[in-house]
Amino acid sequence: MGSFKTFVIGALLALAGCGAWNQPLNTPLGPGEAPDEQPFGTGTVADEELFIGLAFSGGGTRASSFSYGMLKALRDATRSAQNPDGLLQSVRLVTGVSGGSVTAAYYGLHGPRGLDRYRDDYLVQNAEKYMSTAIWNPVTLVRGISGGANSRATFARFLDESILQGATFRDLWARGHATTWINAADVANNTPFLFSQETFDALCSNLADLPVSEAVAASAAFPLVFSPIVLKAHTDNCDYTEPDWLTAARFNPEATSAMRAYGATLESYRDPEKVKFVKLLDGGITDNFGTTGLAMERAKSQTPFGPLTDAQAVKLKRMLFLVSNAAVQSDYSWSQKVGGPGGVQMGMAIANSSMGSASRVGYDVLRLTLDQYAEDLVEWRCSLPAARVRALRGTTRGWDCKDLKLFVGQINFTALDAEEQAELNAVPTRLRLDTELVDKVIDAGYAATQLNPDFNGFLLAIDARQRPGGARPIQPSARRIAPSN
Repeated sequence: MGSFKTFVIGALLALAGCGAWNQPLNTPLGPGEAPDEQPFGTGTVADEELFIGLAFSGGGTRASSFSYGMLKALRDATRSAQNPDGLLQSVRLVTGVSGGSVTAAYYGLHGPRGLDRYRDDYLVQNAEKYMSTAIWNPVTLVRGISGGANSRATFARFLDESILQGATFRDLWARGHATTWINAADVANNTPFLFSQETFDALCSNLADLPVSEAVAASAAFPLVFSPIVLKAHTDNCDYTEPDWLTAARFNPEATSAMRAYGATLESYRDPEKVKFVKLLDGGITDNFGTTGLAMERAKSQTPFGPLTDAQAVKLKRMLFLVSNAAVQSDYSWSQKVGGPGGVQMGMAIANSSMGSASRVGYDVLRLTLDQYAEDLVEWRCSLPAARVRALRGTTRGWDCKDLKLFVGQINFTALDAEEQAELNAVPTRLRLDTELVDKVIDAGYAATQLNPDFNGFLLAIDARQRPGGARPIQPSARRIAPSN
């Protein structure tokens, strides 16, 4: 018996040394190489007077399906024969975390016309096809404890096979459907990690060459289930110069703590005594909506109109930011008895509590950031001389510097009745759901969007401007219309 125990312990220790580690894939910048990146707020925009930004939360396939329902509601709201994409033609920014990052990446690559393929190509498929998911399997358990049960060869592989086809960020930018942000968490710095070229500049690396699936895998790398996605800091022979906003933040007492923390993170990537490899996990740990990037872009622009260009800011009239929040609102499954939570349940409870708190704070920060942004835009626009307005806008006809309205809304389960909320809260956070559950969550995202007062306010505001195509938007009284195919 003693020899058997020794064998078992030895086997477990050997397995512990065989965690599913991910070798870094990010390539160094070549000497004098100027990396590319998609400008903010560009894309196939049909109406320069509108700006729609969308943020998709984490939550596995539940989150991917809920955000898909929201996209379909935006498309159908003003859809017509002349405008088959509806409001999606005005989406300029998509940002996602974890399960929401899948939707963001898919939309960034395929745009509105790829929307109808998303359900069949991804949502109803088994994204856990290559994963080790049997938590009571000793091998899976030990590999999870030793750093992560699954490597990029599982989920990232499935993404490339199903919807991403090996696309890199260069491919994503070339499509030009919308500025697309994928967000993870830097577990050493305890900060959000935005897959942007500015972040990769600090790593002396070229984001353009990185597979999009690598970023999505990092964004969805739930602790223990997945091992961290690893990036290498290529500090040798690099001519990196820190951006002006970082220098300003270091000495500006009014800089936000988030901006200071992000600046300190970039600084750490330049110090090999601190960081040789960046370890990335699920973005919901630090920012479950992926909205930190907006606050950073706003702060580092150092202009009243940034991150938009001055021409974009002058032409703008209506702004809509919608957050798709598919997070479980409450979990009372273990609060009816003395015992528990324990084991996996304890880990999930801690993670959900952390992500729930991050979500509430993140949404509040988003609203405050956008409210201040709208005020700054109006003040700046009204300070412009007529000649400058004419140069940026092409004409002063119809110019009203104060004609700018902002709408910010959160789409979540609470808009639905109590029975639906309970059913949605019971949908597991997995990368594989039954088709019936997927369709239920899609319908919920569609219905919750229709019911959102901020969304309906935006629809009324743009309808008053006599939208081209003659389509009438969904009115606040219209309820529970089934999504079109």
